[in-house]
Amino acid sequence: MSAAPARETAPLLLLASHGSRDPAAQRAVLALVDAVTLALTTISPATLVAAGFIDVQQPDVPHCLAAAEPGRAAVIVPLLVSAGYHVRFDLANAVAQAQPRPVVVTAALGPDSRLTGILADRLARSGLRAGDRVILAAAGSSDANAVADCRTAGEQLAALIGQPVTVAFIAAASPSLVDAVAAARTESPDARVVVASYLLAPGTFARWAQDAGADVVSETLLVEGEKPPEALVDVVVDRYLTAVGAG
Repeated sequence: MSAAPARETAPLLLLASHGSRDPAAQRAVLALVDAVTLALTTISPATLVAAGFIDVQQPDVPHCLAAAEPGRAAVIVPLLVSAGYHVRFDLANAVAQAQPRPVVVTAALGPDSRLTGILADRLARSGLRAGDRVILAAAGSSDANAVADCRTAGEQLAALIGQPVTVAFIAAASPSLVDAVAAARTESPDARVVVASYLLAPGTFARWAQDAGADVVSETLLVEGEKPPEALVDVVVDRYLTAVGAG
């Protein structure tokens, strides 16, 4: 982790997740917020942590910024695995609306080798075997930068597990996960098709990944009822501390 901010009044940390109607997803993200808050109590005790949502749930990000202590700077860490439309448009608009409050939006959580390590652990827990056809399943985005981030994550995962990885998308980008699974079956009819879920939490997209026709689908980065991976907490904390240190 980076060094703690040497300020009496540390900037607010606003954790901005997409939001979900799925109670399991809500609980999993809240557990991550709690874990990050706990980690910062020893690293940067002056830091206040708040949770806001980009869509679906309330409070939304603009409301959280408006409700913050007047004059207090803020750092928004997107709880998203890649930086697409929500980061470049929704969060950017929220920052503009918050002026004159100083607000910084950090990079998304991925690509990051620590996330790749979690993906590899999830695959191992799912019983990955040599010879399996591995597909990294990302949510998908119309933003080319977000798609490129996911492809980078696929390359990192392939290097870590020592097996080829195909990157596919559940929505909004090509190839679709359904098509990628079908292609893998055609190309390697005797191999299992194993999907690595490059998704933050359970919910609609995770269910769609389960229904894409693979033999095995790994768990998401956050698993309801389990402690959030320390590596994921570290990524979030580092995004905040790096932004504060650069301020």
